[in-house]
Amino acid sequence: MNMKGLRLRVGKRAEEIAVELGVAVSTVRNWDQLKTAPRMTPVDMQRLINVYQCSFEELVQAEKEMKNND
Repeated sequence: MNMKGLRLRVGKRAEEIAVELGVAVSTVRNWDQLKTAPRMTPVDMQRLINVYQCSFEELVQAEKEMKNND
């Protein structure tokens, strides 16, 4: 599952994710479109896991999908 799939699974819009994480909406859209992967501190990564309600392993898989699309 990619980042967009994780976001849709929790039923949130890109704008909601951006506000919750304190990032630009364009950042979330870039994650959704497989253009960039989240680059965060460990504390921010924990917040991302909480917002997306996913496991660390699911985030790793989402990043692998981004790399496969390069």
